[in-house]
Amino acid sequence: MTPTPKANAEILAALERRGPVVALESTLITHGLPYPLNVETALAMEDAVREAGAIPATIAILKGEISAGITAAEIDMLAQAPAGTVRKCSRRDLPIAAALRQDGATTVAGAMIIAAMLGIKLFATGGIGGVHRGQPHDVSADLIELGRTPVAVVCSGAKSILDLPLTLEALETYGVPILGYGTDVLPAFYSARSNLPIDQRIESAAAAAQIISAAEQLRAAHGILIAVPVPADKELPAEMAEAAIESATQEAEAAEIGGKEITPYVLRRVSELTSGASMRANIALLINNARVAAEIAVELSRISI
Repeated sequence: MTPTPKANAEILAALERRGPVVALESTLITHGLPYPLNVETALAMEDAVREAGAIPATIAILKGEISAGITAAEIDMLAQAPAGTVRKCSRRDLPIAAALRQDGATTVAGAMIIAAMLGIKLFATGGIGGVHRGQPHDVSADLIELGRTPVAVVCSGAKSILDLPLTLEALETYGVPILGYGTDVLPAFYSARSNLPIDQRIESAAAAAQIISAAEQLRAAHGILIAVPVPADKELPAEMAEAAIESATQEAEAAEIGGKEITPYVLRRVSELTSGASMRANIALLINNARVAAEIAVELSRISI
């Protein structure tokens, strides 16, 4: 067993010819969505990447082997694994999962690290982690990773259960440029708009690819955040989302839920409180972000050739 990340033959061939590849994380499969929606969404994201002309690379750790491009059967296995049997893997967890031959699902940070090691330049997810509400010192490893790992992350902003203004300040501190894809403000995950500014509005995949290429030429040792609003037909009204988030956050505090468990708990409760509307928004933005990331990867491959 070696902790060196491995990719399937299709991904390796694409990387060899500098073709478009999009990395996808796996915590949405194990911690983000219930079965069978987790499988359906993971496969729909892969389909969206392929339809846009790129190769999907869903990343996970399987019995200690760090793998990019896991199979549909392996996605289903992770999706049905009993609670607590799959390690949620950020940077600090990767060597543990590899050495002890554990199964692991990658967070944004974990997937970014593996993508960078393999030479994958685009990564798609729903929302990044950030600074937790009421706990300004509780900063997600996702933000730190964005400040030191040169992978472009396509998302719908930070999860709106977090403190978005403080999250934005942390990203600025870490030197992470934020591009608004068709928007001049930071998307608020379930909702298309916040009142928070971004660094640059862009209107196309080609523009995003040009900025990523420029960062490479500058040898920038940080990521780039490409923020894409949730599809309009699945957007959750900001007032509804905020009311549910406040209630769920208070419940989590009362139950003394913290650490890695707080985000999945709050997301689950928000879904219950909104009668599933937040989950429908989450699934829609995940698939849309995968498509946008693939379009950018295609444009970037044209520049690289």
